[in-house]
Amino acid sequence: MSEFLLGHYGYWLVFVLMALGLYGMVVKRNLVKKLIGMAVLQVAIIMFYVSTAVKWEATIPILDPALGASDPARYISPLQHCLMLTAIVVGVATSGVGYALVVTIWNRYKTLDEGELLERMKDDGDSE
Repeated sequence: MSEFLLGHYGYWLVFVLMALGLYGMVVKRNLVKKLIGMAVLQVAIIMFYVSTAVKWEATIPILDPALGASDPARYISPLQHCLMLTAIVVGVATSGVGYALVVTIWNRYKTLDEGELLERMKDDGDSE
C-alpha cells in the first residue's frame, strides 16, 4: 500500500492542489481570493494532464534512427503538452478578465466581500 502511495506522489500533489483551489473558490468570501483559488485549480489540472504524458525510458517524439519507428512505446506523446499550452493561454485570459472585473467592482462598490457586494447590488437595484 505504501509503495502505491509513494509511487503516485505526483497525483497526490495534484489532488491536494485541486482541493486547495476548489476550497478557495467555494469557501472564501473575497473575490480576489476566489480568483487565486481558480488559478490554483487551473494549474493543478494542467499539471495532471502533463503528468499523464510521463513515460520512463522514453524520448521526445522525433524519429531517432537508433530507436527506429517499430516501437512507438519508446516515444512520449506530445498531445497532452500541446493541449495544455492552449489551456495556459485560456487560463491567463480568464484570470485577466476576472481581475479586470474585480477592479471594476471595487471602483463602483468599494468592496470585494461577496456578501456585502450582493447587498449593495440589491440596494442599487431597488433605488433605480
